[in-house]
Amino acid sequence: MVADRDDLLDRVRSRLADAADGSATRGPAAVRAAVARALREEGVALPEDRFAEAVRTLADHLAGLGPLEVLLRRPGVTDVMVNGPDEVWVERHGVLERTDVTFGSADAVLDAVRRVVGPRGARIDRAKPWVDARLPDGSRLHAVIAPVCADGPLVTLRRFDARLLPWAALVASGAVPPEVADLLRQAVAERECMVVCGRTGTGKTTLLQRLVSDVGSDERVVLIEDAPELRPDTPHLVRLEAQPPSTEGTGAVTIADLVRQALRMRPDRIVVGEVRGVELADVLQALVTGHEGCMTTVHARSGAQALVRMEGMALQAGLPMEAVHAQLGSAMDLVVALDRGPDGQRGVVEVARVSTANGRPVADPLWRRGSWPGSGPAAVTVDRAPLGASEGMAA
Repeated sequence: MVADRDDLLDRVRSRLADAADGSATRGPAAVRAAVARALREEGVALPEDRFAEAVRTLADHLAGLGPLEVLLRRPGVTDVMVNGPDEVWVERHGVLERTDVTFGSADAVLDAVRRVVGPRGARIDRAKPWVDARLPDGSRLHAVIAPVCADGPLVTLRRFDARLLPWAALVASGAVPPEVADLLRQAVAERECMVVCGRTGTGKTTLLQRLVSDVGSDERVVLIEDAPELRPDTPHLVRLEAQPPSTEGTGAVTIADLVRQALRMRPDRIVVGEVRGVELADVLQALVTGHEGCMTTVHARSGAQALVRMEGMALQAGLPMEAVHAQLGSAMDLVVALDRGPDGQRGVVEVARVSTANGRPVADPLWRRGSWPGSGPAAVTVDRAPLGASEGMAA
């Protein structure tokens, strides 16, 4: 890279600001093309590979997240965490690693955040010292600044793999044992209502995407998300996306709003990317009124924890306890729990059937992982009761 990068960056920025075509604001490819043109106009002469590197680096600093862009391009990186200008971590293949990437100052971190969230109508300042934003490549950005944090801006970036992995790849990796893959494929075919649960980064989105992709062309799927993460390969799919409020606090569209709209769109299945709150009440209403085969995800580490989380969400929505228990017990069929092993390996650790005992929903394990591959005894099967055999089937 050219030694006086900051000076060159200022000159290129000035040229782009003067450009009449506005190409620097159209997207990554347009920005790189505009930077390359500006460098040539500045008389920068470099070998082809170094010129391309200069273009990429300057474009990262002009329209991206600066040095973080290099990390986001590395294979296997799923999370990037900035703990201050001099401390940047990544999660790669399920393992945390500290990097040698740094920013010049706390202001440089804040500038990078504002550079990418500003065009999306978001803001971050002392009056609102945090921001959530979706980047053009689908990554999710969260940032917190002073006065909330004392050691400099905190930035967390989450990448989502848009690839649709076949069952064979999930089985080969050890994430989904063969008997579990068969069980889940059968559950989709039999229109079981499923909840996929797990901690952040355990593969919930990957598995849900695979499950939805097994839905046949004779079924209409309405997919509801906070932001577009799922890319299922199912023929008849329509998408609805929640919207945050404007800077004036108006115009919000919630997941609950979209579930109610989906019920009027002749769905065969409703898929909610993730339930986090009171929208669960609307999801349960959809299930108990005959919409079989619906799917969603929730943050929890086991089938039992997932039911507790969902119970709390439904109570927050104002449903009485008896109604919550009755609806959870009758609407949900299976809970699939994922986790990470000691070496970062992600995969299914439990499949549980939801039934009712003493008036409360319970998660009865059909299968549990005994251990992770290579760390001890093989995974063990607890029970292989046939699907559709319990009272937990949706109406």
